[in-house]
Amino acid sequence: MARIDWSARSVWLVGASSGIGLALAHDLHALGARVVVSARQEALLQEFVSTHPGAVAHVLDVNDVEHTHRVAQKIHAQQGLDWVVFCAGYYKPMRASNFSLPEMRKHNDVNYLGALHVLDAVLPALQQQGRGHVSFVSSVAGFRGLPMSLAYGPTKAALTHLAEVLYLDLQPQGIDVSVIHPGFVKTPMTSSNEFKMPALITPQEASQEILRGWQRGAFEIHFPKRFTRWLKLLQFLPDRWYFALIHKATRL
Repeated sequence: MARIDWSARSVWLVGASSGIGLALAHDLHALGARVVVSARQEALLQEFVSTHPGAVAHVLDVNDVEHTHRVAQKIHAQQGLDWVVFCAGYYKPMRASNFSLPEMRKHNDVNYLGALHVLDAVLPALQQQGRGHVSFVSSVAGFRGLPMSLAYGPTKAALTHLAEVLYLDLQPQGIDVSVIHPGFVKTPMTSSNEFKMPALITPQEASQEILRGWQRGAFEIHFPKRFTRWLKLLQFLPDRWYFALIHKATRL
C-alpha cells in the first residue's frame, strides 16, 4: 500500500485542544498536513497555532449546529476538506446509584449528537467531490457494558455503529470511514478515574497507533493490543459469564 502523502491533505480535527486530538494535530503537522484544529477552548487552540506555522484554528462548540456548518464551509473554501476527525468527547463516571438525566444528556450531546452535527456539515462536500475520509474516536467502553460507564459507554457504542453503517454507504462512493477504539489514555478526561487503569498509554502513543492504522487502510483501529484484544474476546462470551467475570474483576 502506498504511503499517505499528508502534504497533499487538509485535516480537520474536532476536539483538538488536548489529549488524543492535540497529539494527532502535532504529528500530522510534522508530517506536512494542512492542519485545522477546533475545540471550545480558544486559548489552547491559539497556543497550538502559535507553535505550528501554517496551522489554522476555529473555535467550535459541536452543539452549535449553524456555527458548525459555517466553520466547515470556511475550511472547505480555504483549505479543502480531505480528512475529518471527530475527537470531541465528554466523560464523567456514573452508575445507576447516581443516575443524572442532565449528565446523560450532556454525554449524548457531545459524544454522539456532536458527531452528527459535524457529519451533517461535511458530508455534502465530501460526497460532491467523491473522496475524503471521516474518522470517529470512539472507545472500547462501547464494546459491552462496563461499570462506571452508564452515561459514556452507550454514546460510544452508538458512535461505533454509526461508523459501521457509514462505511457501508460511503466507501463505494470513494469516501473512507474509520473508527478508533482506544483503551485507557492518559488525558484530562480520564484523570477523574479513581481506579488503576490497565495498559495506560500516552496521547502520543495513541496518535502513532492511529496514524499506523490509517496507513494500513484499516476501518477499525484499536489499541493498545495487549488490552483491547482481551476486551474484543469478551464480546463473544455468553451474557451470564460476561457479567460474572466483570463483577469479579471490578468488584463492582
